[in-house]
Amino acid sequence: MDDLDVRLLVDLLRDRIRPDRALGQHFLLDEAVIARAVELAGVGSPITAASHCLEIGPGPGSLTLELLRTGARVTALEVDAEAIAHLGRVFGTADGRLSVQQIDALQVDWPTDISHIVSNLPFQISSPVLDRIQKHHARNPLSGIVLLVQDEFAERMVMKGGNASRGPLGHSLWLQFDIELDLRVSPSAFSPAPRVTSRLVALKPATRENTDQIDERLFRLVISSCFANRRRKLRTTLKRPPRRLNRINGWHKERWTRGVERLEPALLDLRPENLTSEDWASLIGKISLE
Repeated sequence: MDDLDVRLLVDLLRDRIRPDRALGQHFLLDEAVIARAVELAGVGSPITAASHCLEIGPGPGSLTLELLRTGARVTALEVDAEAIAHLGRVFGTADGRLSVQQIDALQVDWPTDISHIVSNLPFQISSPVLDRIQKHHARNPLSGIVLLVQDEFAERMVMKGGNASRGPLGHSLWLQFDIELDLRVSPSAFSPAPRVTSRLVALKPATRENTDQIDERLFRLVISSCFANRRRKLRTTLKRPPRRLNRINGWHKERWTRGVERLEPALLDLRPENLTSEDWASLIGKISLE
């Protein structure tokens, strides 16, 4: 792999295909961004030969190359057949450390032993991939996650832009992760260039106080229901149980009504965007009391 570099990898693939914008094929060229992504992923638990990294949408292998140079094993999930063939030509199996699978990352179970996820995500699947990451982490804890996503989407993940930036995505991620924004990446760092700026985002596993007894499905369901009518006061939104509440074990209309009656009038006069993640955890905790 010593004779490979990022520009060569991208040029070799672009000689064979015309990047498909529908697949989010914007190939990362900036070696500094690539190095920073791998560095960030290993801040809490360094990526070493003992690590197993998942990469979604490797494309030409820009990130794959840097991950392999750490000595780690890499599982790469890719839907484009030509990209799969390209990765096989340039890397082979990397002495048994690289597994490339032609499959949709949203339609397959991920390896249970992955320790890190590092990916330049196609923008259109960022939200469902994050949902999969949360579900995977709940069953098989991860050490570090770094994603390159659209800048506006990154702001929604971290929710540091005031009340207007708060929403179901950020609150849901808060349950499991501390979110940190890192490098802002110009469109010129990609080939072909996207129309938007991107951002490196690190998700670091976190343990929250006072959330052990909260049903995470209920937490997410209530928040999504309230933000579907974000201009309404909670008093109005919470008056009726969220749709599909009875799919959560132990929940029904009568229990919901009793729980909402325990909430303070001042809290019910607020709108969803007025509440922090900690506020939502407290609210769900009070509703859940028996």
